[in-house]
Amino acid sequence: MKHPLITTLSALALILGLSSCSSSGKETVLTDSNSPLHLLQPDYKIPYGVPEVKDIKADLDRVLAFLDKETPTAVKEDGYLEKGAFRLASYEWGVTYSAMLRAGETTGDKAFSEYTIRRHSFLAEQAPHWTQVLKEGGKVDAQMTQVVNPKVLDDAGAVCVSMIRDQFAHPELNLRPLIDNYMNLILYNEHRLADGTLARNRPQENSVWLDDMFMGVPAIAWYGKLTGETKYFDEAIRQIMLFKEKMWVPEKKLFRHGWVEAMDEHPAFHWGRANGWAILTMCEVLDAVPENYPGRADVLALLKQHAAGLLALQSSEGFWHQLLDRSDSYLETSATAIYAYCFAHGINQGWLNALTYSASACLAWNAVSTMIDGEGKVNGTCVGTGMAFDPAFYYYRPVNPYAAHGYGPVVFAGAELIKLIENSHIRLNDSAVMYYDQDFSSQGPIFSVK
Repeated sequence: MKHPLITTLSALALILGLSSCSSSGKETVLTDSNSPLHLLQPDYKIPYGVPEVKDIKADLDRVLAFLDKETPTAVKEDGYLEKGAFRLASYEWGVTYSAMLRAGETTGDKAFSEYTIRRHSFLAEQAPHWTQVLKEGGKVDAQMTQVVNPKVLDDAGAVCVSMIRDQFAHPELNLRPLIDNYMNLILYNEHRLADGTLARNRPQENSVWLDDMFMGVPAIAWYGKLTGETKYFDEAIRQIMLFKEKMWVPEKKLFRHGWVEAMDEHPAFHWGRANGWAILTMCEVLDAVPENYPGRADVLALLKQHAAGLLALQSSEGFWHQLLDRSDSYLETSATAIYAYCFAHGINQGWLNALTYSASACLAWNAVSTMIDGEGKVNGTCVGTGMAFDPAFYYYRPVNPYAAHGYGPVVFAGAELIKLIENSHIRLNDSAVMYYDQDFSSQGPIFSVK
């Protein structure tokens, strides 16, 4: 006599149009007329699988077209710069400039690199005029103030890195005066703690922001590469270790967002984008500092720990949460894009294991791609965010397509995913994304790999 459960399953199979395979009495496997149930397609909320290079490129093309329109390089009749939706010299645009250069490299499409070259050249051409206006006590265009008279790390670091990258690729550009001007602020005029850590007196005296790891440290490392002076490599590595002492939470393998010297206890709020800036900093420093340089291995070890902590917190939809370890906080685009880039770049550079991280990078890009609309705007990005020590502050930060922080990370991520996919063998096997170090002619399930 059949077990009642088996009888019920058989009846259900008939209702659903399925047939029951023979059973040993211990197990019944139901299939449709052509294939077993394990091959049925899940109802994913986001696209699942290996993204197509052509689709990534189409997404990047739309973003480029939108940004090209919204960041004009023109001078109005009154002598001031024409304004678009985004500023030409903000730190967010420093990330975008570097990302566009990377996209030009990986896609072979010069339109991306030309986007950056054109704007860097424009800023370099305008700078002498506005420097003279400033010397004469005149009113300086707001977009140019950040270039000719930077006051804080946000004004300097990310744009400086993009200009150093561009100067390497295009030596004919006259970007060195601007680079040296930015570095003068970072190296000699930025506020620091007694131990030398880059810091601010906002919102409290001697506050350390995880964001500033990115706003200052990559520029120091890349300046070492530009000048050939190793003291800058030493300083970049030292800064990362100083931030680690204050901000790293080892049991979670994450960084806290803020640290205030006067606090007896240091609350840990693991804000997504700030952790993105931290891992992106380590990628930038590893790119700039020569292999086997003293201290570089410590940076790589920290990057690997951080990547492991982040990997464990990716959501089922591919995004990461606004507060990484709080799944009731919203899913956020810019942090997800940064992690997609850093995972893919880490694999491409040989720092991270491809078997471990490639599927996560693909999933993250698939999630990010759903936030790029038909016009090329990036949705779901948290607006600019200060430091806080309560959860509500982070939970309720608005998102907006004109939050500039999302665009550079998205371009970076797409560009690096293209390189990863084109230079490796990532495919679906048994319905799951898998990385292989060899190609397979069959698209069917792989039951044995030797």
